[in-house]
Amino acid sequence: MINVVVLGFDQALASAITGVVDLFAMAGVTWNRIQGEPTQPVFNTLIATHQGRNVECINGLKLAAHLSFDEIQHADVVIVPTIGGPIHQVLAHNPELIALLQKVHQQGWTIAGNCTGNFLLAEAGILDGKLATTHWGFKDDFERRYPEVKLKAEQMITRDENIYCAGGGLAWFDLGLHIIERSVGFDSAIQTAKAFVLDYRRDSQLSYSIMRLAKPHKDELVAQAQAHLEQHYAQPFSVEHLADTFSISKRTLIRRFNNALSIPPNSYLQSIRIERAQKMLEESQFNVEQVMTRVGYEDASSFRRLFRKMTGLTPTEYRSRFSRRLQ
Repeated sequence: MINVVVLGFDQALASAITGVVDLFAMAGVTWNRIQGEPTQPVFNTLIATHQGRNVECINGLKLAAHLSFDEIQHADVVIVPTIGGPIHQVLAHNPELIALLQKVHQQGWTIAGNCTGNFLLAEAGILDGKLATTHWGFKDDFERRYPEVKLKAEQMITRDENIYCAGGGLAWFDLGLHIIERSVGFDSAIQTAKAFVLDYRRDSQLSYSIMRLAKPHKDELVAQAQAHLEQHYAQPFSVEHLADTFSISKRTLIRRFNNALSIPPNSYLQSIRIERAQKMLEESQFNVEQVMTRVGYEDASSFRRLFRKMTGLTPTEYRSRFSRRLQ
């Protein structure tokens, strides 16, 4: 049996604990039952907490522990679930869990963090110099707090040596399936995914994120230029024309955009256009070519390539996944 320990703490996301426990418990079981074959469970999954105490999850659900942190003798995989409460508060209230992660890392056990739970891994210092991901919405906070981590928040799953990270509150199933594949094999992972009716091998968070363009700053000229672009995003664009509109040089405009928003004007406009395209694909019945022209693009291949780069999906795939299915 493969031993998995899930570390519980107050204000964790309940499903990131119970869901992954269910996933491992039913690997080699549900699919076999569907096929009329003998069941072959392969994981022994336990919940551990500080002093073996019950923990209260963010939804109020109280979970009992199988053992305390001190009673963990060996684990093939240690999993840190999503932080559901205020992140910095949870970090401050769990020094024992952070110390345990440092100990586990020294012993070379596999460690897997989910979503904002990766803040606990980073707080323990075990992600310094390593590739990691977290929920896209907390990317900036993570980068400010842990500049030594090689954060790739657009990725759903990262792996660096013995440490796995997953992004997104419910990415525990991506993480769990990945661990099943690594520990048992692809066949077991895909069978478990089919049994649970889950999409396997999602590789990006981009299609779930918003563009988050409203970064606060104090540059009034840039704010005016932003408003202009948001109003005229579908019109032909050049940085030179935008600079002339506000009576400044092209070089100055680019510099002030970079200082205020960390992106140049043309990238800002592309983000606006793709965001509008996403909304049209979700809510309208325009075909992809109509959406393309309505947001200011003329070349279909360029539009599709840019859309995929920024969302992780083609326009058709995005509509299939997120459309409201208007009748």
